[in-house]
Amino acid sequence: MNRGSRKVEILHAAASIVSKQGIFNLTLEAVAKEAGISKGGLLYHFPSKEALVEGMVEHLADNYMAKIQNNAESDPEENGKWTRAFLNVTFNQTYQHKDMNAGLLAAKAVNPDLLQPIKSAYEKWQKNIETDGIDPVKSTIIRLATDGIWLSELFDIYHLDADRKQQVYDTLSDWVDD
Repeated sequence: MNRGSRKVEILHAAASIVSKQGIFNLTLEAVAKEAGISKGGLLYHFPSKEALVEGMVEHLADNYMAKIQNNAESDPEENGKWTRAFLNVTFNQTYQHKDMNAGLLAAKAVNPDLLQPIKSAYEKWQKNIETDGIDPVKSTIIRLATDGIWLSELFDIYHLDADRKQQVYDTLSDWVDD
């Protein structure tokens, strides 16, 4: 197993702890145990809790950015491709990796400055959707609605039932193509 995959395993272990046990249970000892490595092995990859949380946010942001970019680049329709990509990735892929979203919660609790990678990603996405060939206000509303559902589920505030969620997705998709 290469070092890169070991780091990802550690990040997933940390995210699992935050997601299942809460932010206050995110300790280096708990992550090492969850990842099945020694604390020294963990410290080799992430020398502090802050470095671990930073890694969680960077991993999430990098994956999000790559998925959205790949989705946009493979879209045969030029107008609305970035908005469609954001909508599709957030609705159809992000929810499958809820644990990794926990890194955002951890960053907010540990050191809000660690959110910078996701803030930078959002600045790029907003610029892309505003110059996407569709009404920039409409594309922004679609992004905000998509984020609202994602955040509502991330914080366990409210979960739409599957049918309603699909209806919302279909409506937002139609708005991109209008």
